[in-house]
Amino acid sequence: MQTLNCELLGPQDVTGVMELEHLCFRTHWTRDQFLLGLERHAFRIFGIRERGVLVAYAAFSVIAGEMEILNIATHPFHRRKGMAKKLMAEVLGICRAERVEVGFLEVRRSNVGAIDLYEKFGFIQVGTRKNYYPDNNEDALLYRLDMTGQESGAAVQHEPGRKTS
Repeated sequence: MQTLNCELLGPQDVTGVMELEHLCFRTHWTRDQFLLGLERHAFRIFGIRERGVLVAYAAFSVIAGEMEILNIATHPFHRRKGMAKKLMAEVLGICRAERVEVGFLEVRRSNVGAIDLYEKFGFIQVGTRKNYYPDNNEDALLYRLDMTGQESGAAVQHEPGRKTS
């Protein structure tokens, strides 16, 4: 089995990121949004390549001690291989090393696989944005992670359905 290596992506990788955007999401960012965000250091993107081709990425921002997961995408043919888990562990490890205290994300209510991943890392649902996604008016579930006191990159196991504060 191949070792999954995460690497920091830059403007030269935006074409591959855009290809994944179009494969994975119904609504997607534009090339200019990615380039501008990278140029202004508004967010970072880490990716995983297989045979030189970008097959997964995670974009996140860190502002004033708070992290937000912006996107995580895995090529449909490469799902269920641990790539999103590896990217999430990398992002959270970086954030903890930078002393980020809290993380946030939003996810479509129907994205059960992503919700399961986030909850395994200790994210807890804290709210809902009704009719948030413009393509089908699906709700966005809001998640929060307290990063103080957890080991770097460790997935946290919670009892199913149990919400902690």
